[in-house]
Amino acid sequence: MRTRKARILIVEDDVQIRLLLCTILEEAGYIVRPAADAFAALEEMRAESPDVLLSDLYMPGMSGFELLTIVRHQFPTTRVVAMSSAFSGEDLPNEIVADAFYPKATDIAGLLRIMEAMTGLDGVWSALPN
Repeated sequence: MRTRKARILIVEDDVQIRLLLCTILEEAGYIVRPAADAFAALEEMRAESPDVLLSDLYMPGMSGFELLTIVRHQFPTTRVVAMSSAFSGEDLPNEIVADAFYPKATDIAGLLRIMEAMTGLDGVWSALPN
């Protein structure tokens, strides 16, 4: 029996981080699309809504804070994961409208656990140690 792979949209203005996250999540078995900013993310979402949106919070133009608010209203079935290096820990900062928070460029295994929790699907990396 074939199961559907979860679709993830990554919104990150730093091209190296965006490419790295895409590679990691593709290797984990997800279908991944990149967006360089919030405006491009909204275009991508209008074309095909992802299961999960992974978005940086601090980007030029429209911030991730603004993007997450729009996504919550226009795409209520999409799970939202905020990421930033400005916050630490896995607890979701109060001012962020998201289902989960990933402290950017930290624990990759933690990111994969978040994605598994958001999609309800075990990725190939589910055996990684905590």
